[in-house]
Amino acid sequence: MFTFQQRQLAWVFLKIFLRDRQSIFFSLFFPMIFIFALGLINDSDPDPFGLGIVDNAHSELAVEFIDALASRSIFDVSVGEEESLRSRLIEGDISLVLVLPEGFREASEGTELQVLVDASKVRQQGIIMPILKTVLVDIERKLRHSKAMFSIVVNDVQARSQRYMDFLLPGILAFTLMQICIAGSGFNVVEYRRKGILKRLFVTPIQPRDFISAIVVARLMLCLTQLTTLLVVAVFFMDAVVVGSLLSLYSVILLGAVVFLCLGFSLGSIAKTQQSVQAIGNIVIFPQMFLSGIFYPIELLPEVIQPVASVLPLSFVASALREISINGLGLGEIIPDLIGIGVWIVLGFFIATRYFVWREVAN
Repeated sequence: MFTFQQRQLAWVFLKIFLRDRQSIFFSLFFPMIFIFALGLINDSDPDPFGLGIVDNAHSELAVEFIDALASRSIFDVSVGEEESLRSRLIEGDISLVLVLPEGFREASEGTELQVLVDASKVRQQGIIMPILKTVLVDIERKLRHSKAMFSIVVNDVQARSQRYMDFLLPGILAFTLMQICIAGSGFNVVEYRRKGILKRLFVTPIQPRDFISAIVVARLMLCLTQLTTLLVVAVFFMDAVVVGSLLSLYSVILLGAVVFLCLGFSLGSIAKTQQSVQAIGNIVIFPQMFLSGIFYPIELLPEVIQPVASVLPLSFVASALREISINGLGLGEIIPDLIGIGVWIVLGFFIATRYFVWREVAN
């Protein structure tokens, strides 16, 4: 239980934090920009691929074939001369060119269709070619009036959304939590030490654990308010879906806040000036921003980096929030993530209390 001193200090720190309205505003403003910008970009309908067609056959079948391709929304079909379409392909106006040979007629069998591509766009080819092959098989079946042997119906047994917004939200919540806690707690420790506030507290019965516990409680209350605002905006204005229990979600948020507050205090205990704590904070925050699966899964990173990325504190928090939010798991089903969070809490608290100093200030 918290002592009277800790409760009083927590209330004082909370009032101090609430006075910094500019910091509160920007800590909410930038995550909301991320959510709106990335959510709108990735949830919008993809632009069709530019497909040029050279009709050397000039047959009835060729006309039907071109019409069938043009009816597919995935392609933006342009019919023209080969030389003109080659130029457009090189300039990047279209993605590929399909050449229909002179022998492309009803009675033809095994006609070879030539596809012109830009070899420098390897990734784009990997996306377009499987789609084109599937569409061509479907069109051939319709033109020959033949039925498919089977069809595939996909049923999602978990009935959960696959929108990018739903993937993004837990990661943004975790990143915002880290940014608020580390930047706030680490900077506060250095600032209070520089102003002599810690020096005055040193002569009181207050222990380092009392000071740290009080700031943790005050920051927790502020973080919960800010993240709740962010969550409400995402759910009601961006149609984000949270499948799992809100109680489990907020439990992980509380644990994550403790992790990052302890890490922030560790940085504040090690750093002696405002400049150094900002530099060290950036070293801690920015690599995790790109390695912890905030914007894309860790599995997409190079294999040599994945083991390191998976044990970062932000990775554990983001993974736990995502499992609850997207997959609907309970706390008992994310034990590995909770263990990782617990290890980082112990490590951060040990460093913060072990190297905490009241009066030392670098000149």
